[in-house]
Amino acid sequence: MPSIKLIVTSDGSHSLLNEALDETYHSVHGAIQESEHVFIKNGLDHFLNSRNLKNVSILEVGFGTGLNALLTLRRIIDSPVAIRYTTLESFPLGEELWSMLNYTQSLGLTEYFQKLHRSAWDEPYDLLPNMELMKKQKLLQQAELPAEAFDIVYFDAFAPNKQPELWTIDVLKKIAVAMKTNAVLVTYCAKGQLKRDLKALGLNVETLDGPPGKKEMVRAIKPAL
Repeated sequence: MPSIKLIVTSDGSHSLLNEALDETYHSVHGAIQESEHVFIKNGLDHFLNSRNLKNVSILEVGFGTGLNALLTLRRIIDSPVAIRYTTLESFPLGEELWSMLNYTQSLGLTEYFQKLHRSAWDEPYDLLPNMELMKKQKLLQQAELPAEAFDIVYFDAFAPNKQPELWTIDVLKKIAVAMKTNAVLVTYCAKGQLKRDLKALGLNVETLDGPPGKKEMVRAIKPAL
């Protein structure tokens, strides 16, 4: 496991610094507000507001601290929407790290945050009556993703200049194939090459306002053929 250091971001919420990559797990301008803006507001909420679906399948690339999963749970805990949440992580955090994170101080949901991390890998787990969690300890490049299986993709890998192997057009094609028609992909990254590659794969690409401290983010939608 690489050397990882706890840090405090500008909104008071914690993140982690991977010292080997010199890369943080979330924006230093605010971990919670970044995840809320990119993945919940412009991903999950956008999809639910535009589709009349009660069963939604999410793929997350980069489970990390579990923050995106916790915010997703908070969003649907009293909702009629049922979520099947699949998340990939090649280097899961140990309890000595995730237990220090302060997300539950502002979000509550302490019991669920613990369950997110303590639930077994590579086995489905009913986190809520309407949320099934499947954590897969695999590299994205090695994971088997069924075709047309996911409604929403949270693409939250480390940045392209830190882990370029996760942002190649071949890897993005694998994700695109796994998306259903009208599925939504959201990511904090707004690099020109990423947008060109997503467009080359046939996705409709939008450049949106980024979270505080970041100018832009990307949302891509898989159109009907």
